Formats: sequence, C-alpha cells, structure tokens
Amino acid sequence: MDGDRIPMPFHEGELRAQALAGVEPFSAPIRNRMPDQHRTFFPLLPFVCVAVADADGWPLATLVQGPPGFAASPDPARLDVAALPTVCDPVRARLLAGSPIGMLGIDVGTRRRNRLNGVVALVGENGFAVDVVQSFGNCPRYIHVRSLVPVERARGPVTMFRTNVPDRARAMLLEATTLFVASASGAGAEGAAAGLDVSHRGGPAGFARLDGDVLTVPDFAGNRYFNTLGNFVAEPRAAIVLADVATGDMLQLQGRVDVDWTAADPGRVPPVERVWRFRIERGWLRPGAFGLAERTE
Repeated sequence: MDGDRIPMPFHEGELRAQALAGVEPFSAPIRNRMPDQHRTFFPLLPFVCVAVADADGWPLATLVQGPPGFAASPDPARLDVAALPTVCDPVRARLLAGSPIGMLGIDVGTRRRNRLNGVVALVGENGFAVDVVQSFGNCPRYIHVRSLVPVERARGPVTMFRTNVPDRARAMLLEATTLFVASASGAGAEGAAAGLDVSHRGGPAGFARLDGDVLTVPDFAGNRYFNTLGNFVAEPRAAIVLADVATGDMLQLQGRVDVDWTAADPGRVPPVERVWRFRIERGWLRPGAFGLAERTE
C-alpha cells in the first residue's frame, strides 16, 4: 500500500515539535487508507478511544465500548462503529456528520495500537461511520497490560466541575497507569495533516502528577512523529480521558497545555525526555460509565 502513503503527513506544529526535539525531517508511513492489518485489528477490540471538538473548538475525548466486532471496516477508506457514547457523555452531542474525528484502537492485552483520523460520515441511532483521512500504527511501549472483560456497572450521577477538581478525580489521576489525550492541529493545518488526534500515555501508577489544577505528564521516547506535542505547539487546548477498570468510573477533562522541552529526567524510569503540563479548566466525572473490568481469574 505504498501508493497510499501521504507525501507530507505533518503540519507546521508537528514539524516545529520535531525540530525542538532534535529530530531530522523524515518520511513516515502514514496512509490515507487503512491497511489490511488495521482493518482486521479493529473488530477484535471491546472499546475505542474517540476525540471530537466541542462547539468552541476544544477537543473532547471519550471511550466507546461494544462487543468485539462493533468496530469494523467494510473497505479501506471507512470504519463503521456500531455503538455511541451515552447521552450523558459530553461527546455525544458533538458527534456530528461532517465533523473531524480522531480515533485510537488499542488492545491492552497485546499492547497493539492503531491510530485513525478522519471525518464523521454519518451518525445513526445505533452508531456512526468514519471516512479515513490518516491511518497509522503506534509503538507498543508504556501500555499497561491487562485482560478486560465486560461487566454490569451501576452508573451514578455525573459531576461537572471546573478547577475545583473533586477528590475522587484526584485519586483516579494519582493511581492512573493509562490515560488518553486528544489534541487538535489548529487552524493553520491543511489537507490530510489537519484534524484531531487521540493518543495513549502510560507508565507506572502515578506517572502523571497532579499539583492543584495542573497535571504534569512525562514524555517518554516514542515514534518520533510528535503528533500530540506538535498539536500542542499549534493549538494548546486539549482533552484527557481515563477510566478506573476496578470501579468503571470515567474521568473526562479539558485544559490548556504547555510543553517544557528542557525538563528531561534521564534518571527516571522510564527516562523522561520532556514534560507537558495540562492545566484543568473543566471536567466530567461519570461513575460506572466504563463497562469493562480486569479479569481476575
């Protein structure tokens, strides 16, 4: 599928981030179609990560769940998802036909992950479809391996907050080994490089540190694309979503990001190349919203 590779998949923010990190320009295997290995991967998954933009252009992120096979690709240019965010999820109202969308398929049992960015083709009563603009794989490092199984959850009332982060949300961030970050390319990006991304960040419990309303996230060595950090350079507004697989509680945050390119900590495990700081501006705490739990057998 080399003919499907996008000649210049990076926007100016990503190129600037690569330069700040000391990475020479390179050609990345980012395609405008899903290769067969990605098309056969998505139907294996019990959930996908989704990023959209709210009415003011802020990224929003969530986790959409379904039985394996709920996400399927009828052809290389399309992904169909037979599920929707729940009505109390802030993403639901912003999942609109014609809007940009970022998606991540991740198998936490095998540490495999694939990214897909595109445009919402349609939204129905039972799901939505995406026209593919970018498709590419990500490295498997820093994924906390676990086996997930569907469970029934008792959902509680949603707590909306601003900078007064609830104690339960603070505890989730303190204990987190996995979070997902949504970012946007900004108004200056054009063509296939424009749109939304959602990516994985992981590490030992507490790898992301909360001080007041600022979450500091270490940046470890990755695929050198700098999609997320490049988006931060172009557009500092971002979103985070994480779930507690023990309780099913889901935490969704929006905030502004500042990247500290000088904050390397090579002695930390894993070694930290830089950090980014996410200042929380609003959030939603949704008890019991994630219907997958870690297998205990």
